[in-house]
Amino acid sequence: MGKNRTSVSVLAVAALALTLVSCSPDKPAPDDAAAALAKGLSQLDVSASAFTAGSPDQVNTELAEMLADMGPLRPSVTVAGIDEDSEDEDAATARLAYDWDVNSDSQPDWSYESTAQLRRGEDDQWLVEWAPSVLVSSLVDGDRLVRTTTSGERADILDRNGVPLMSSKPVLRIGINKPDLAEEQLASSAAAMASLTGLDPAEYTARVQAAGPEAFVEAIVQREEAEGPATVADVDAIPGGLALPAQRILAPTRGFARALLGTVGEATAELIEESEGRLSPGDQTGLAGLQKQYDPQLQGAPGVTVTVENAAGTNGTALTSIDPQGGTALQTTLDPKLQLLAEDVLEQEPSASAIVAIQPSTGEILTVANGPGSEGQQTALLGQYPPGSTFKTATALAMLRSGSAPGSTVECPSELNVDGRKFTNVPGYPAAATGSIPLRTAFANSCNTAFLNARDTVSQQSLSEAAADLGIGVEAAIGTDAFLGSVPAEAEGTAHAASLIGQGEVLVSPLAMAVAGASISKGERVSPTLVREAAEGPEAAPTTTPGADAKTPSSGNLTKEEAASLQEMMRAVVAEGGVQMLLDVPGDPVLAKTGTAEFGSQTPPETHAWVLAIQGDLAVAVFVEQGERGSTSGGPLMKAFLEGARG
Repeated sequence: MGKNRTSVSVLAVAALALTLVSCSPDKPAPDDAAAALAKGLSQLDVSASAFTAGSPDQVNTELAEMLADMGPLRPSVTVAGIDEDSEDEDAATARLAYDWDVNSDSQPDWSYESTAQLRRGEDDQWLVEWAPSVLVSSLVDGDRLVRTTTSGERADILDRNGVPLMSSKPVLRIGINKPDLAEEQLASSAAAMASLTGLDPAEYTARVQAAGPEAFVEAIVQREEAEGPATVADVDAIPGGLALPAQRILAPTRGFARALLGTVGEATAELIEESEGRLSPGDQTGLAGLQKQYDPQLQGAPGVTVTVENAAGTNGTALTSIDPQGGTALQTTLDPKLQLLAEDVLEQEPSASAIVAIQPSTGEILTVANGPGSEGQQTALLGQYPPGSTFKTATALAMLRSGSAPGSTVECPSELNVDGRKFTNVPGYPAAATGSIPLRTAFANSCNTAFLNARDTVSQQSLSEAAADLGIGVEAAIGTDAFLGSVPAEAEGTAHAASLIGQGEVLVSPLAMAVAGASISKGERVSPTLVREAAEGPEAAPTTTPGADAKTPSSGNLTKEEAASLQEMMRAVVAEGGVQMLLDVPGDPVLAKTGTAEFGSQTPPETHAWVLAIQGDLAVAVFVEQGERGSTSGGPLMKAFLEGARG
């Protein structure tokens, strides 16, 4: 019998090589050669090994061919032991231990051993007798390993009550089935199908003609229950037209929170490469939004089978098989009724727009609605805009902390010069609300000059801290990327003055302003949340938008008394200010603040329109990118939303 030696690892083999004795003490043992082979197989590059026949490059080529259908997967190979031949000191057998992670979950799930025959050469160098069986003991020339995957059941994205928002629904894959058509019919049928489904006829016809003779060329995927644009009868009327039943992950409507939730579709080549073996061609995967961000959680682990395919292309017995595991649902805080309402309210707004609603008592984000003018962009969470007079909530808080009260007298001239720059109130500002007036009146009518006059008593630092105590510019891991605002802690002269009225370098998102409203409503700084019980790992650790410079610059010590004063002034905006249309909204009294922010280089400048409102346990921010005044462009939208929410 031969000598048997078992090593614990490749490194251990190398370390022990000096102490292990082969049949001849004057000749090297095979341990180093076995360790080099194991390392090379782990990397699929055996350039450091020598072979009894063929070059390392030839063996590498054969390895690549044998494992071409294993994707990016690589085995972890160690030396399990070395058996030396007691009758031939120039022969030894290396036992190789393989560990594969074939379903890409970072844990080995296929383990086995194979052997490699080693021979000592004329120069005492140990050579490997290469054969396919070194990779897997049952392999012979011409064999290759083939990895196939089957997806588990994709989990749903849920609303705040645990009801599916996005789940598998029946659809129809509508298109042209080329085997059902003669060549001369292709162009006319493709053009007819494009016209029926709203596609460009030339583009779709080119796709049909370029596809193989047995191809089904999809035009659209349509909900099975939909009445159009293509009915089954319409499709059947087109030669070669076909409607194939299928399942797809869909939201309640095509546009429902689309920028947030994202979509699910066939994995692209780029996503397959990035997945490091988790995805395979043909897999359905998240392409955008939360579906993409949390894809590993929602997708679960794929089922995997590794089989041997021989030179004739015939698959043999499976070497290993792992059942698929379904994904884990992702629960959001969205209220589907309010989300649909918000999207309906914004439906006719031509410019980018958003409505964000938060429940102050919990900090849960109830709506993340973007209007069609946003063109698929995430205006609600990622928009960066000057807030205009809605930011006077923060300025008013800083003024309260410097000794003012809602009834304190402030000066509201029609215009004010700050370091050579003229500031005025908005056109149509009521003359009765100028001169010496209470802070409450200045807030209600949004007197710019009154707040600019506070520049000597409210420093930029105190303004930044007041904004932070309302949640503006404060980091919050809501479960996806978000811009929570940015308020510089240092600014002087006209820059400081502009900050006091929500211009200059002050930037917010609709989410940030909704957080401010929620904080005022609750009487303490609210930390918003959108995703509950996020999965472990990088997918669950979203950060603020790069460049946002969000931070936590204060302790969040908004007091109940301060909040009550802000609430009093926000009620005055509805009672005597620019949004008196909100007075007759049913339910709890509505508190509000309007805002108009100038931007661009036109004369007169274009304006963003804002409205922030609180009603009961609801804080809402309405934003219109190209509006008029907050009261005229945002007010009707806010009224429609609040009335619908109470309906």
